[in-house]
Amino acid sequence: MGSFQLEDFAAGWIGGAASVIVGHPLDTVKTRLQAGVGYGNTLSCIRTVYRRESVFGFFKGMSFPLASIAVYNSVVFGVFSNTQRFLSQHHGRESEASRSRTLSDLLLASMVAGVVSVGLGAPVDLIKIRLQMQTQPFREATLGLKPGAVALGKQPVYQGPVHCIATIVRTEGLAGMYRGVSAMLLRDVPGYCLYFIPYVFLNEWITPEACTGPSPCAVWLAGGMAGAISWGTATPMDVVKSRLQADGVYLNKYKGVLDCISQSYQKEGLKVFFRGITVNTVRGFPMSAAMFLGYELSLQAIRGDHTVTSP
Repeated sequence: MGSFQLEDFAAGWIGGAASVIVGHPLDTVKTRLQAGVGYGNTLSCIRTVYRRESVFGFFKGMSFPLASIAVYNSVVFGVFSNTQRFLSQHHGRESEASRSRTLSDLLLASMVAGVVSVGLGAPVDLIKIRLQMQTQPFREATLGLKPGAVALGKQPVYQGPVHCIATIVRTEGLAGMYRGVSAMLLRDVPGYCLYFIPYVFLNEWITPEACTGPSPCAVWLAGGMAGAISWGTATPMDVVKSRLQADGVYLNKYKGVLDCISQSYQKEGLKVFFRGITVNTVRGFPMSAAMFLGYELSLQAIRGDHTVTSP
């Protein structure tokens, strides 16, 4: 148990795929609310997207996250679990690691997972947001394009994920793939601390002392609550990250994180940083519940255990 374990990575891959399928429609709504214009509230946005683009509009840009977030999630869960295991071993608590996780170990493992996740996740998020934001209202209202430019804009800038990557690298260089990385670090490092730590403690709190491990129902509930907490609190920096990453399709509005915060606040006030908080929190529950359940059940199947084991 003390050594580096690859099964955490495999289980994380399955959990990641489950979470993308469950969460992508609301992720599209969240991105449109945060970086688009003219969508109003959450329900208004859902109606507008459905009316203009049918049900397929909610799954726009899903192929790339489905392929990549599964890998990304695999690395995050693998890094978190193995870092935590290493720390437990280092403190000589390996034999009782499942019950005596210290807050400092969880905090450090979560922060390591957060930093690694940004390195992998920034380009994935950028491509997803660029593809999600290819909408007529965003171009007209946000960029104030001339009628001719808007007419030309009916042809999407990006034909798909591969074309999107090639275009960004050609026009913005390799660094363009990491647009918004500072905001993502400020979102994900604390975000993962508020993700894994509540999950572990809620799991232990829900599970009776007599049980050797949490039940699937406990995993689903603890995972969902952890996701809602993490995404709800991450919303202000998520707004900044979404705006920075959506920026640059036609022109660049923001010079960096502080400039984006300043411009957004001056134009729309403090409430702009809480745009999408409802959809983020609501979406966080089923996504994280699916992710942790997929992770735990597949880990159980790989190891041949009869009880679910927390990461």
